[in-house]
Amino acid sequence: MPIKPISYRLALTDPAGHRCTVSLTIPNPTAEGQRLSLPAWIPGSYMIRDFARQIETIEASAGGISVALHKLDKDTWQAAPCAGPLEIRYVVYAWDLSVRAAHLDQTHGFFNGTSVFLRAHGHEATPCLLELIAPTHAGSKDWRVYTSLPRAKVGGAKEHRFGRYEAPDYDALIDHPIEMGTPQVASFHAHGTLHELVFTGVAPGLDLARIAEDAKRICEAQIALFEPETLRAPFLDSSDRYVFMTMVTGDGYGGLEHRASTALMTSRADLPVIGQPAQSEGYRNLLGLVSHEYFHTWHVKRIKPAAFAPYDLNRENTSRLLWVFEGFTSYYDDLMVLRAGVITDADYLKGLARTIGSVLRAGGRHKQSVAESSFDAWTRYYRQDENSPNAIVSYYTKGALVALGLDLLIREKTSGAKSLDDVMRLLWQRFGREFYTGKPHGIPEEGMPALILEATGVDVADFVRRHVDGTEDVPLADMLPQHGIVMTLKAASEVPSLGVRAARQGEDWRLATVYEGGPAHRAGLSAHDVLVAIDGLRVSGSGGLDAHLSRHQAGDQVDVYAFRRDELRHFRVRLAVDEPVSCSLTRI
Repeated sequence: MPIKPISYRLALTDPAGHRCTVSLTIPNPTAEGQRLSLPAWIPGSYMIRDFARQIETIEASAGGISVALHKLDKDTWQAAPCAGPLEIRYVVYAWDLSVRAAHLDQTHGFFNGTSVFLRAHGHEATPCLLELIAPTHAGSKDWRVYTSLPRAKVGGAKEHRFGRYEAPDYDALIDHPIEMGTPQVASFHAHGTLHELVFTGVAPGLDLARIAEDAKRICEAQIALFEPETLRAPFLDSSDRYVFMTMVTGDGYGGLEHRASTALMTSRADLPVIGQPAQSEGYRNLLGLVSHEYFHTWHVKRIKPAAFAPYDLNRENTSRLLWVFEGFTSYYDDLMVLRAGVITDADYLKGLARTIGSVLRAGGRHKQSVAESSFDAWTRYYRQDENSPNAIVSYYTKGALVALGLDLLIREKTSGAKSLDDVMRLLWQRFGREFYTGKPHGIPEEGMPALILEATGVDVADFVRRHVDGTEDVPLADMLPQHGIVMTLKAASEVPSLGVRAARQGEDWRLATVYEGGPAHRAGLSAHDVLVAIDGLRVSGSGGLDAHLSRHQAGDQVDVYAFRRDELRHFRVRLAVDEPVSCSLTRI
């Protein structure tokens, strides 16, 4: 007898109030009383977010009779024992304009499954059916659906329409986000496989043809990296297409990967415009983001650390390997855009130099290793405060430099016969290729040196000890010239410095960060102090801090007045030259 699927039904009952109603039907609830929960976090964003807090009302019934439902903790409920089928009906508030959750109004709906679909404990492996109900509010008659979730084989939805979709299990159901509305859409085939570009939000003059062509080249380059013989896209085990879902805003930026799609946010100004062929820095950043999230289709969605195989979505899943999964991906994102021929070598080196400079500006790199940063992502990287630049290092940016250093080291030791590409292909063949069709297994916490040795014949244990488990900087100034690139460091500005990061708030300048050991720190200034005057002149307006400091030289002492809370304070500060944190890279 075939297994009866668990059925979900999603209806946009109050778009103006940002509410949707979800119905969940479980044919055979557990005898002791069905337990249900909503994930506390979403893979790829390592922070407990407690999505269940957005469930406004919830009720249970069986055969038209109400069933008692008790809340056990912040995201878990248990129904009283019943014969079934058990129906759960609940209302979700969806007003989080991010790539991580759900957002609904009269113009569109975007849903991550982790925000809207309850898990039926004990039934995680049961197939799922999802019915998307067409909205009825004014202006919604032309709405379409965009998702990598397959349409149901029996009675399924028509292409891009509301109706029935299916997933082989709960894990797959929540890993295919859904966009609905009237977006601008383009499509292309990369090595024969369909890819869709979906842009939601106001984007006048959007050059869809240009971004489709650039994205196609990037996707084909990545497919060829991992599968040079078959040229087979990795997501064909779960979907017949890949969907880039992009929310266009005034100043947004970010992405979150899924097994056959990604959710992106971009600034309107970063999009290419018809009739304007020049490639802006913002557009290059967007292409890097597209490349980054697509690379994750192999690297973290299928190649995983052992701690993520499988995920436990109700608690933190700690791993010391995010420097591999986010750091390596951050190294390859722009590199693949370069290999695809979409950006120039000079633009690639310029972006790499910015990454080097950003790492060298972070004093926390001397205190925290990238392995520790990976482990502490849940409590430190994703919960940053005013002291974070002094205390932590990014496993994204320093992880990218570690990947660069490993690539240079492997190429040097093998006279160019091997590279980090060989490592990625081994990881794909060993840990990724069969992930969703076989028993999941992941990279052991201490497994990377042995895997790199196996793939390339190069012993990198000492390199990992120094630059991953330790806090030493990757010696790029020594390594790059052997590969034809000279690295030069200089002060970011000729204007003398207070050693702070300041942010303008109206006419005021507030100290966002006071760098440890800098002039402001030595004088006693603190983050959140509001600058009032330097040497008797008010600090305000667009010129702000630099306009005052440019009148001085390093070594000068200045009188600084600032409000701390509502108390006026006076500080005597000796100005200094910025540390050499501006980097440039030049081909020999």
